[in-house]
Amino acid sequence: MHTTRAMRRLKPDPVPDELVHRILEAGQWAANGGANQRWRFMVVKDRSIKEQVQKWYQKAFDEVVGPRYLGSEPPPGSSPSRYRRQHGAVEYLTAHYHEAPIWIVACQDDGQEPPTRSAGASIYPAVQNMLLAARALGLGATLTSRHLRHEKEVEDILGLPPGVHSYAILPIGYPMGNFGPVRRGPLSDVVYLDKWGEQYLDE
Repeated sequence: MHTTRAMRRLKPDPVPDELVHRILEAGQWAANGGANQRWRFMVVKDRSIKEQVQKWYQKAFDEVVGPRYLGSEPPPGSSPSRYRRQHGAVEYLTAHYHEAPIWIVACQDDGQEPPTRSAGASIYPAVQNMLLAARALGLGATLTSRHLRHEKEVEDILGLPPGVHSYAILPIGYPMGNFGPVRRGPLSDVVYLDKWGEQYLDE
């Protein structure tokens, strides 16, 4: 967990099916509500499908993500120079999204009910398991959900049936850079005791 960074610069080298299978198994082992296992995972290798989705991913970057990076302060645990490097990595992934050799699209069969705030509780634990499994296997990955800004268009490209929704796309490949460490701010900034704003940890 300490070294499972978002790896956005990936080599186009093929990833063996055996490793992809192990990542998918890790996702299937995750906790989920009622043990209903309503998750569905799509492995996307087809370059033409990825290229179609990348156009919408780029559009969302141009509309929201790029301007946000230009106008926001570095997050906790980061510095201005590190934040600029992160922005560069995000731009790289955006332009090369379709070149990642493997995508795992994490979906869920939500049936006739529109997804609620709790819907992701049964799919995102599986996503985290898969990210950790990829790291353990020496593969880079990151959770992306920017495509949801253009959900209908992307899900049409992916051919999802009615009632099935995508929650994340994990581009996976061998990393160009090195793993970890993950950088975060102090716990005292984000943890409260009993009431909102009450200090949990003494400095």
